[in-house]
Amino acid sequence: MNIVARKMFVLFLFFVTGLLLGACKNTSKQSPAAGSPVEVTVVTLHPQPVHLVVELPGRTAAFRVAEVRPQVSGIIQKRLFTEGSEVKAGQLLYQIDPAIYQANFDSTKATLAKVEAQEHSARLKADRYRTLVQTKAVSEQEQVEMEANWKQAVADVAAAKAALASARINLEYTKVTAPITGRIGKSTVTEGALVTAQQSAALATIQQLDPLYVDVSQSSTELLDLKREVAAGQTSAGDKPKSEVKVLLEDGSEYRHPGSLEFSDVTVNQTTGTVILRAIVANPDQELLPGMFVRARIDKGQRSAAILVPAASVSRNSKGQALVMVVNKESAVEARIVQTGQNVGAQVLVTQGLVAGEQVIVAGLQKIKPGVSVQAVEQSADAASQPNAAATPPAAKTE
Repeated sequence: MNIVARKMFVLFLFFVTGLLLGACKNTSKQSPAAGSPVEVTVVTLHPQPVHLVVELPGRTAAFRVAEVRPQVSGIIQKRLFTEGSEVKAGQLLYQIDPAIYQANFDSTKATLAKVEAQEHSARLKADRYRTLVQTKAVSEQEQVEMEANWKQAVADVAAAKAALASARINLEYTKVTAPITGRIGKSTVTEGALVTAQQSAALATIQQLDPLYVDVSQSSTELLDLKREVAAGQTSAGDKPKSEVKVLLEDGSEYRHPGSLEFSDVTVNQTTGTVILRAIVANPDQELLPGMFVRARIDKGQRSAAILVPAASVSRNSKGQALVMVVNKESAVEARIVQTGQNVGAQVLVTQGLVAGEQVIVAGLQKIKPGVSVQAVEQSADAASQPNAAATPPAAKTE
């Protein structure tokens, strides 16, 4: 190797060495010192009043439903309503041929007149025999028999009156009227159809649509928890005697008329483990129809001292338990298993596991693990107002 080549080789070695030294210096400047605390963003927990609501799926149901059936047999002469229209209680809907029932009524009326005449004659004879028996003009046996004939005539009059009342009722039943006020559906029969008394098939169905029921299902466990919270004073119902209910329609819009929770069923569905809650809502314009799928927001009351944490700070361990990372008194990371309730906006209600004053880590979770020393930086108000300000944490594992 000549002298020029040796000089070029030496210069190349100096150049490479300089580059490596510079890279090492830059790396040492960018990397934190070994063992220094990791900076994380935290929120300090403060109890705050929270108004709790629960959103449950449900279906609408008519306030009243009446199936119209005939109570006497006969031929339908007229249908006196328009399908789908509003009908009033007592309004005539169908006319059944009354000829047979009118004749029966007239016959029983005549029978009543006949037995009333016989009763009148028997009463006069009984009165006369009471006088004659005192003068021994008739025997006591004859007087007793005449008294019995008069009482028999009285019984015949009572029976005839009952028969006449029954005939009058059957005659009135030929006029099929609406039992309730509401909207009537389609008719299952037309003029000329033969109907029978107490038949299984309804002639038509009337439904009262204002107000309307909303039946929703709630987990029996959640219902028990709510009752315990109210009993313990953690949740208050306020001044309202009944919980307010807001109805969300199928398109996601909110129904303009609020309702109220009427009652909860006393039986738990063994298959689903749910309890039926029934709410009642006004429906003056009949925008809601029976059978519609809706969602109901039910007012659960006010919790005066609730602990809320950002939803992004909650993860799940391998057992499915809710987990948050907190900064303990030694400024070290601690994995804390908590019990969570419902979501409140971008936050989660924590019912057990956290107390006021503790610091929950909301950002920097990818750089830490339990036991690591950290430097806590309080989350700014602007960042806290953003739903996605905190990074979604990975699934944490407990030791």
